[in-house]
Amino acid sequence: MAGSDWKVVMNADGVTISSDLFQLTTNSAEPTQLETVVTELQNIMHGTYGQYCGLSRAAEMIGERWSLLILRDLLVSPKTVADLRAGLPRISANVLETRLREMEYSGVVRRQDPMREQDQTVYELTEYGRSVEDVMLALSRWGAMALAAPRPEDILTEDSVVMALRSTFRADAAADRKASFEVRLGEVVVHAVVDHGELTVNAGSLPEADVIIESDTELKSLLSRAVSTEDALASRQVTVTGDPSLLDMFVEVFQLPAAPSPVRV
Repeated sequence: MAGSDWKVVMNADGVTISSDLFQLTTNSAEPTQLETVVTELQNIMHGTYGQYCGLSRAAEMIGERWSLLILRDLLVSPKTVADLRAGLPRISANVLETRLREMEYSGVVRRQDPMREQDQTVYELTEYGRSVEDVMLALSRWGAMALAAPRPEDILTEDSVVMALRSTFRADAAADRKASFEVRLGEVVVHAVVDHGELTVNAGSLPEADVIIESDTELKSLLSRAVSTEDALASRQVTVTGDPSLLDMFVEVFQLPAAPSPVRV
């Protein structure tokens, strides 16, 4: 597009961006439509990286904004568009639709029933899409090392906590252990069952769990060993209902590596 001038027009009918080579028009002047226009322009200009490389191809398929979080939530369970937007409230409907369409085209995502109405369609990962799980768990552990106090706009969701527990689980430390945990982080509740090296973790409460652990962001400090279980309990930043010794087991089985150097995010 070198040498071509771009023209932007915004009026009551919508937003139009054009040049002598193309024209893109939204059907309204809503601010979220601008994000859609930018996304479409990115698709036009940056369809590929022009690199014959596995990492480059992966970035083309799942490297766009929001794609990794959509993958994260679909790794927990299949979801409708409404389900995805509930867990990702800052994504616009148009961008979500674009991302799903891109990943569907790449063979990462599929519709359970392609004939259903758009708002009722259930999306799930293909077998190829699910094979990215180990990569996602490793990336989650890597990113968690940079987590400090939550930013004002940050939210916690059941799917994010489920994936956090999956990513921090140490099967070797749980080889001879068996226990069930209910974890309450504010309004977010998930449960995990550890059974001799195997982990099952899902959203929601677990009746008759061996122990109920209630906390906030202090749980991250526990899993990274920045705070001891004794100090966390004494300060009541973490509370336990049930066998308190199971909190020590929880910290041994679910563990975050410490950041190798100071991280500022």
